[in-house]
Amino acid sequence: MGIRSFFAKPLAARVVKKYRLSQQQAFERQDFWLKQMVAKAEKTLFGRGHSFSKIKNYLDYRSNVPIFEYEDIKPYIDEVVAGKEDILWPGKPAYFAKTSGTTSGVKYIPISSDSMPFHITAARDALLHYVYYSGNSSFLDRKLIFLSGSPEMTETNGVPTGRLSGIVNHHVPGYLRGNQMPSYKTNCIEDWEQKLEAIVQETISKRMGLISGIPPWVQMYFDRLEELSGQKIGDLFPDFQVFVTGGVNFEPYREKLLASIGREIDVVETYPASEGFIAFDDSSGEPGLLLNVDGGIFFEFVPTDTYFGANPVRLSLTEVSLDVNYALLLTTNAGLWSYSIGDTVKFVSLNPYRIVVTGRIKHFISAFGEHVIAEEVEKALAAALLACPEARVVEFTVAPQVSPSSGLPYHEWLIEFSSPPSSLSTFQEALDASMCAQNIYYRDLITGSILRPLVLTSLPAGAFISYMKSQGKLGGQNKVPRLSNDRVLAEGVLRT
Repeated sequence: MGIRSFFAKPLAARVVKKYRLSQQQAFERQDFWLKQMVAKAEKTLFGRGHSFSKIKNYLDYRSNVPIFEYEDIKPYIDEVVAGKEDILWPGKPAYFAKTSGTTSGVKYIPISSDSMPFHITAARDALLHYVYYSGNSSFLDRKLIFLSGSPEMTETNGVPTGRLSGIVNHHVPGYLRGNQMPSYKTNCIEDWEQKLEAIVQETISKRMGLISGIPPWVQMYFDRLEELSGQKIGDLFPDFQVFVTGGVNFEPYREKLLASIGREIDVVETYPASEGFIAFDDSSGEPGLLLNVDGGIFFEFVPTDTYFGANPVRLSLTEVSLDVNYALLLTTNAGLWSYSIGDTVKFVSLNPYRIVVTGRIKHFISAFGEHVIAEEVEKALAAALLACPEARVVEFTVAPQVSPSSGLPYHEWLIEFSSPPSSLSTFQEALDASMCAQNIYYRDLITGSILRPLVLTSLPAGAFISYMKSQGKLGGQNKVPRLSNDRVLAEGVLRT
């Protein structure tokens, strides 16, 4: 047993105990963070403009601070980007996490010296929970790979700026640096295809213990390794024990990734974002991700059926219920206030607080009032794969076809298979049956002859990769939206 794995076990026990206590005191910890952050930002431009000095509790806060989407808070962020201090949070940010938005172009998400440690600690603690519950720490003595964006950063008026995953690379604990892969030089390659090839060459002969990354890009890494070695990943890397994933729901990718590995592997799911580290799979075997209630974030939850109304309902953690779809709001110790992160979640446990990510608040199909969400299409895909177990899906997206050349409108499922179903019609029927079972509005539109059953379009190999490349979004933290209320993405994929 190496020194890392030896010391990990007692540390894991302490960390798990701490999280159990924070869950037992979840209301108190949330109240602490809200009051602490409001007090610290009282003299900022935002704090003065929203009467932070008068806020004594959550009801005061909710009355003084409206919901902010990026477009709403952008005037403040523009001033921070321009180099001004004490705008959203005292002083200047430690970093800007640069992300690509669909409606705002490039987004600059501030990360403060107060918030940065929580990004790192939560990622560490997810692994330590795994160590505690599995009893396995030997992977820490092997090579660890984090497929991430480039750690090279630019400066924005003196503030280092880059992708979150690249920023985090600068804060990997020293005791893991000797095991970390790929090399800094390789990690700085901007072109994803060139970078992937360099990573493969660096790692193909190493003793990999942990692999981490967003599933579609990890799949590209696995495919190239298989192509060069002629081996399954589990045989090529016999010490490979833990796969850490985040950024998207793992389930649609699970079957193909595990088929590439060729054996059982432990999976740890995480929910990081540029705005904060929200939740992680604590490896206890319970469903859902453990909400990070003591991680520098105050959470609010908006029932999605009220989100676009004149008076959205806003709830603190004390008021949430199981199995309700909520839009997630974050107030953070980097100066984001009731900020709509764009994700939707459901609680699957209230003791402790566990969530599942159900989709994006603006990623839905409601061309006819059906309001289909990502959770529903992902469950339908799982049902179709169960009906056709020989099928393997690489990637998919769903879009409405409102004005077909003939016949009734429909939902079009664009799916890239690595192994197609023996019967496309059986797969398609299973998709549609699951959608009808889950969404009564969709079912009523079908039975009322407003929509016809969905149409499945099988795409050629590499279609989604070609599309993402054409958009400059190949690799890194980029993800294909599960569904859209228009055909921009669908037509783009069909053209490639």
